[in-house]
This record gives sequence, structure tokens and C-alpha cells, in this order.
Amino acid sequence: MTIEHVETLIVGGGQAGLTASHMLSRRGRAHVVLERARIAERWRTERWDGLRFQFPNWSVQLPDFPFKHTDPDGFTTSPDIVAFLTAYAAFIAAPVRSGVAVTHLRRRTSGARFQAETSAGPIAADNVIVATGPYQRPVLPALLQDQPGLFQVHASRYRAPEQLPAGAVLVVGGGASGAQIAEELVHAGRRVFLSVGHHRRMPRRYRGRDLIWWLAEMKLDQTPVEKRGSDRALPLITGAYGGHTIDFRQFAAQGITLLGRVVASQAGVLEIAPDLGDSLLAGDAAYAAFLDLVDAYVARQALDVPTDADARARLADPPDVREPMRRLDLDAAGISSVIWSTGYACDFGWIDLPVFDAEGMPRHRGGITEVPGLYFLGLMWLSKMNSSFLSGVAGDAERLANHIAGQRAG
Repeated sequence: MTIEHVETLIVGGGQAGLTASHMLSRRGRAHVVLERARIAERWRTERWDGLRFQFPNWSVQLPDFPFKHTDPDGFTTSPDIVAFLTAYAAFIAAPVRSGVAVTHLRRRTSGARFQAETSAGPIAADNVIVATGPYQRPVLPALLQDQPGLFQVHASRYRAPEQLPAGAVLVVGGGASGAQIAEELVHAGRRVFLSVGHHRRMPRRYRGRDLIWWLAEMKLDQTPVEKRGSDRALPLITGAYGGHTIDFRQFAAQGITLLGRVVASQAGVLEIAPDLGDSLLAGDAAYAAFLDLVDAYVARQALDVPTDADARARLADPPDVREPMRRLDLDAAGISSVIWSTGYACDFGWIDLPVFDAEGMPRHRGGITEVPGLYFLGLMWLSKMNSSFLSGVAGDAERLANHIAGQRAG
């Protein structure tokens, strides 16, 4: 049987895969992009209706292709990001094959280095770029799996308040998604309980500029992975309601009941860790440290930006913090729905190559692995802080394309 042979196979048709395609086309390198469903599929089917992108419109761009908008300081919607990525694919004439899933990737013993088994048949490839992104498999805890009549959904499958049955809602996870969903629900008139863990709170805007502007201005978004530090929590920011700084104490003032981490469950009663106060203090410390960093930078560079004393004001701790809840009876609280905003895990079980560490994560240096011809792109902190940002993937994609082109030339 004749097997199709391609020089470079790109797995994934999102921002990373499309940008890799663009970089390879610039260098005249033949390639194919396989996408399991549609371009930007996760933006289409794994985002809720009211989501607002966390990055301001002025910062959204891909190589040679800025995002068209009428409000530079606004925050766009998922459908607009889908349209942007779809238009980008057409602009670069990406050779995307939609509806083709890669089910197995292995090494070949002769000819091309790799063979990919796909839903459309096998493909041999000299190089493979895995661009499936960092959000592959929703993490869904089993704490309440035996609770009958309780509506449960991962944040990736939540769509709108109307999706949920009548009653109070428990949102587990106080990251960016959990915070934005909890706020949407309370605006919809729901009683909301929000379980908050360790987080890194950041200002939406400070001294007249957005957080993303400060990250770029101070080149913090270029921080190499070697200097990442020990705190792996993602920055807690939102683009909802015009974009504002997330303060869980303000959430409590809006009527959201704050909880610590959910650690156990028995017969519909949740055990809550007594760590809510500590989590908020850790968030405060990260927030204050960033303000200090900006202030020091402004002084060194003599920047003409306004002061912002209000940014350091802090609300008093609500009763939820002073007397944290230790047990939550779902029935007694009238909770009919649980939204698990508990993140994602990578899923590389389809790759049969010796490139993973004990935790199942790929070993690589800036996306280049020890297996010749195998690359990863779009993962968080692939080489620097903004490696997984929509507008930050270009540098990594260009480096991988150069590596592939250089090997071919060699």
C-alpha cells in the first residue's frame, strides 16, 4: 500500500498550528496541517457564550495579520476569535485538512522518520510539530460522582446560566474561568458559592495602562522558562464587564459566598479546607509585588504616567474569610449545580516515542526534542512566558521553522 509522505506534519489547527504553517510557508517548506475537527475548534465548542478574551483588542495579532476592531481597549468574544483565526488561515493559505484526527504517532524503521495513523489513513512525515495546545483534557474531579440529581459540568462545557437547573450554583476553582463564570452567574441573579485556592492576582489596569502593556513594556512576557520561578499559578485577570481587577473580597460584597478548597465529600456534604484567608493573602502579595515592580520601573525610566493610589486600597475581609465555612451541605444550601473550573491536563497518549518525563510531559528545549524531527509548539512556557499567548506564539514557531529549514539545508 502506498502511504502519503509529507515533509512536515503539523498536528492541530489552532493558533499554534496555523502560525507554524505560516512560518514554514515563508521558508518554502512543504507541510500539511491536520485538525481533528474545525479550525479553532476549542474556541468554538469549549468556551461559554459570555466569555470575554483576557487580552485587550490592541494586543491581539498573529504574524502579518492584526486583529480588526473598533475598540482598542475592549475585550473580544470567542466567536470573534474564531473568525480571526479562520481568516488568518485563509490569509496564509494554510494547507489545513479539517476533520482528520491523529490517533497514533510512531517512529518508522525506514524512509521517513515518523508515521501518523489518522482517521483518513496513514501519513509518513520527516518532521512532526505537535501543536495541540495546553488545554487538551478537562480535569474533572470524582468527588461528587455518586451524587444523584446534581447537575455537574466542567467549565469547558458550561455555556450560560440558562443551561443550569434552578437553584444555587457551586463553582469549584477560582482561576480566570471560574472567577468570570461566578461573576456571570451572580449578575444573572443566581446564588453562587465559589471555592478559591492559591492564585496570583494581577491588576487589570495600573497607572493608566493595561496589564498586558506593562508586561510587554517591561519585557516580562519575554521571561525565559529558566527564570520562571516556583509559583506556577496563572495570572488571575478578566476581560468581562469592560475588564476589571479581580478582587474576591469584592465578589463577596456582590453576594458570592467564598469558600476554601474543596478537599473531600461524603453523602453530599463537602469538607472545605481552612485556607481561604491564606489564599487571599497570597493573591494580595502577588498583586502588591507587581505594583511595586511597575513603580520601580516607572521611576527608573522616568515615564510620564499618572499615579494610582486607589489601586492599593484593600477591602475589609468579609465574614467568609473571618469565619471560613468548613462544611457545605449541598442540599441544605440549595445547590443544584456544580461547575468544575479545575483546569486541564495534557494528553499525549497517542504519541509512541521516548520523549516524555515521568509526569507525561514532553522533554524539549524551546520546543525542540531529543527525537530528531519531533517538535512541540503552543505549550505554556515552551520557551518564555508568552509562548502560549495568541500573540506570543510567533517567536517559537519561527525558531522551529528555522530549525526544520536548517536541517533540510544541511
